[in-house]
Amino acid sequence: MPQLVTLPADATPDAVVGAIDRDGAVIVAGVMSTDLGQRIDAEISPYLSRSGLGRDDFTGRRTKRTGALVARSPACREAVMNALVIGASERFLLRQSQRIQLHLTQLIEIHPGQGAQPLHRDRLAWGGYLPRTIEPQLNTIWALTDFTAANGATRVVPGSNHWDDERKATREDVCQAEMARGSVLFYSGSVIHSGGENRSAAPRLGMNITYCLSWLRQEENQFLSCPPEIARTLPVDLQELLGYTMGNYALGYYSSPTALEGDLPDTLPPELALGRKPRAKADLLNLG
Repeated sequence: MPQLVTLPADATPDAVVGAIDRDGAVIVAGVMSTDLGQRIDAEISPYLSRSGLGRDDFTGRRTKRTGALVARSPACREAVMNALVIGASERFLLRQSQRIQLHLTQLIEIHPGQGAQPLHRDRLAWGGYLPRTIEPQLNTIWALTDFTAANGATRVVPGSNHWDDERKATREDVCQAEMARGSVLFYSGSVIHSGGENRSAAPRLGMNITYCLSWLRQEENQFLSCPPEIARTLPVDLQELLGYTMGNYALGYYSSPTALEGDLPDTLPPELALGRKPRAKADLLNLG
């Protein structure tokens, strides 16, 4: 049976990306400190307890999913901005884009009795329209409980990031990302994977934080999950990761629905909606 490589907490972004390029996924042990884990638990528990179970077989009828983690949890913001995760995401994605952006923040709690999720590739969020030569996203799942074969550790098909779309995985191709609390599974949008079956007596909780190319639509609408009145209170790096900056020369401008004072063009960089100017030199767009 195939196995995923596990790297130590001091792994470099290059080592993480090298393993992902080869296998499609890699585990890094000990990324989350005990203190960060405790703060995440405390801050997200009220939201998770109010979340309902899924309504179909893909999202999981015995699975809870809870989003808007940036707006809801300062501790989750630290995980989003983790240096190793950001470094690996930039090395992996900036080969095909000028910027990366936050694609999804979601707690996934698989309850006892939940069957295995269908195997899939996350890149299909954009349908089959992206050429396979483009890697659109880099995903992480943070283990907020131990991930075991019994409680639904993520199933992964190592090397399937290189397969043709028509090839189907067999039982012998699949392994599970067993890892201790505090570890992180990194995986590409092209590798075949799924949530596992929970045959244990307790829920399995993971935190899915995903990054994508800045010229693609995000799975989680960050401008609704973290609107300007909250985003303007965040560090600039996180604002930009949410998408409050230009994704490229002409991607992401807005026109204010209210009258503006002064002689400004009507194609404004998103930073102005947060009450600041862009950090980098960037003239206001004139797309007319």
